[in-house]
Amino acid sequence: MTGAGSGIGAAVARSFREDGEEVLGVDLAGADIDADLAGQSGREAAVAEIATRYDAVDVVVACAGSARPVPETVSVNFFGVVRLLEGLLPRLWRAERPRVVVITSVAAVHRALRSVVEACLTGDEHAAVTEARRAVDTGKAAGIYTSSKQALARWVRRSAPTSQWAGNGVTLNAVGPGVVLTPMIEDQWRDPVGRKALTEQVPMPLTGEPVDVGQIVRAVRFLAAPDNEAITGQCLYVDAGADATLRTDSCW
Repeated sequence: MTGAGSGIGAAVARSFREDGEEVLGVDLAGADIDADLAGQSGREAAVAEIATRYDAVDVVVACAGSARPVPETVSVNFFGVVRLLEGLLPRLWRAERPRVVVITSVAAVHRALRSVVEACLTGDEHAAVTEARRAVDTGKAAGIYTSSKQALARWVRRSAPTSQWAGNGVTLNAVGPGVVLTPMIEDQWRDPVGRKALTEQVPMPLTGEPVDVGQIVRAVRFLAAPDNEAITGQCLYVDAGADATLRTDSCW
């Protein structure tokens, strides 16, 4: 469980533990494994530490992420997830019913920086970070988060049906939260200007209010359950209707 130290990650980890599951948390600090997934050395260290503890891994929930408008966000949100999962694949293959769930965002449906997304999907971290840095220099830094999450959602779609994943019985899905009052969002929601901006970017016709983190936890647990034998390559948006509002029936 990455990002286990706070927010959605902490809530998901707690849910598994309350059901008697053994959870190994990975985060910057204060987790079972302290690792900075923004860099390759941190990713490799996390994989190596997990490998010393487990020969097989049943479930991976990749929740670590950042919303900061800086180039490093691409490294955390996309490459921090993808490289870690690639490193853990051999241990997932050894599990009886391996399940992977990554956390994307409803922001993935927004307009993204094409050059950043394309660099991510070709696996070129240097190019992706360079393009993100260019976005900062040209006043487009706000698109970095969106681009990292869109690239991740597309990577899930591309990877899930392949021989490495589906061919080895590993389900790979995503959950895309709408506005959730995590530490990353709380201050913006409390500010009237910030709240107005959020509700314009993420309309919530079902409730008009942020999604309770428990709803995200239930979606993750559903996709990570051992009896999920047929769902893979999907992104389940838990967003009070934001995706349906923003993309209408252009996506089905």
